[in-house]
Amino acid sequence: MPEHTGRTYVVTGADSGIGAAVAVRLERDGARVIRCGVTEAADVRADLTDPQARAAAVDRVRALAHAPVSTPAHDDAHTHAPARIDGVALVAGSADPAVAVGLNHFGTVALLRALRDDLAHAPEPRAVVVSSASALSAGDQDLIEACLADDEPRALAVATALVRRGRGSVVYRSTKIALNRWLRRAAVRPEWAGAGIPLNAVAPGVVATGTARATMLADAASVRVLQDALPQPLGLPGPVEPVAASVAWLLSPDAGFTTGQVLFVDGGAEATLRGEAPFATGVRYGPVRLARMITWTLVGRWRSRRAA
Repeated sequence: MPEHTGRTYVVTGADSGIGAAVAVRLERDGARVIRCGVTEAADVRADLTDPQARAAAVDRVRALAHAPVSTPAHDDAHTHAPARIDGVALVAGSADPAVAVGLNHFGTVALLRALRDDLAHAPEPRAVVVSSASALSAGDQDLIEACLADDEPRALAVATALVRRGRGSVVYRSTKIALNRWLRRAAVRPEWAGAGIPLNAVAPGVVATGTARATMLADAASVRVLQDALPQPLGLPGPVEPVAASVAWLLSPDAGFTTGQVLFVDGGAEATLRGEAPFATGVRYGPVRLARMITWTLVGRWRSRRAA
């Protein structure tokens, strides 16, 4: 039996590219998929840069998740879909500085927060966002902090100012850096890990989507820049399917003990650029945590001596 059989997922950005590949793969593996996007092909059409549209999209998603569906075997028969949402894959994103702040960060975080309670009622809930290997580069700190402070008007103003100063290209990766940092904070909190909801990200490198081919891969000079900025030893551009497969795995029941991770599916870019740096030093514990560890070590030794 396919691993996603009987599960219901919400996929944003399902019109094209990675989002479309994720939706197709999940359906192939037995899932019911509620596609969110901006074209007529979507089950839920919504501009996720608009706060009101986000709320309307959540309402529509919930309505569809609980709606009766036709069974393929009996055209005139209906069964009720599970009255739950088992997972969300928030793939929608844009490199357009005018859209990136509202879509990449605030739209994604808003949907996660809005659907968290729905996920908490599922037996094996999962949440996955799509980040980017571009987040390995430095971003604009003011924009990142505005995102992390949940100050959307300020973040939009900062992004507009960056564009005016000719630094619009930094907006995209800054929104992805903020999303990664938000996820690392949120994933281990009571409302996520404490509620049994794994929350992770997949960070693709440059893959062969239609958008990538029409923009950053459109001319040889741009490709040469990418080869230095985001080297991918396994090939540039990479294929879309492994990214979709990674998202699908993180949504599956098998991924129940993984949370707070940013999984780089980038052809080796992260390993090339960061090397062994993340593992060069061990974890440094704060004084309170260290004191607790010492205390309980001593308590354990004392109890062992008494038992002997």
